[in-house]
Amino acid sequence: MIIKPIRTEEDYETALQRIDALMDSTPGTQEFDELEVLVTLVESYEEKHYFIDAPDPISAIKFRMEQEN
Repeated sequence: MIIKPIRTEEDYETALQRIDALMDSTPGTQEFDELEVLVTLVESYEEKHYFIDAPDPISAIKFRMEQEN
């Protein structure tokens, strides 16, 4: 298991691919530990680089109303 910080978009994509490969790993294994660490790193990267603003409250209510017809 070689874990390194996610600094670039390429690092991010590589981490996502590895996470996909590890999704069926069994808890308690090295693979599962690697999965948990990578998920934490990806979440941190996404918080910094893919920030999503909270919706306007009125827009959120209208969207939910549309979903419910």
